[in-house]
Amino acid sequence: MSQAGFEQAGIEVQQKAVFDLLRGAIERVFAPDRVEQFLQKLDRKNLSIRQFEEVLGKSVFEQLDEQLARSGKTARQLYAGLSVSDQGQMRELYLTALEAVDQGLREKYAKIYRYY
Repeated sequence: MSQAGFEQAGIEVQQKAVFDLLRGAIERVFAPDRVEQFLQKLDRKNLSIRQFEEVLGKSVFEQLDEQLARSGKTARQLYAGLSVSDQGQMRELYLTALEAVDQGLREKYAKIYRYY
């Protein structure tokens, strides 16, 4: 029996410029050389990494990503401006990124990775 890998649905992004700006911030924050800063920030703010909307509400991305900070928009504003389908794709991108973090870091920051 073969195992099928995850394949993202081919839903077209409706607000590409806004989506790309927020996606870029998430990708930069999750970059291997910067992700520990992000995890430390979540830990200090006592945030669960899986609560995307709460992370947005605490302005974590703006604090860690200069390009987003210079844009004049918050990550929360960008996310709110997306269509429902674009928001779903953004949450999926974020959740996929947090699961791709190095296992050693995930263990070190197990508290923020907990489901409860």
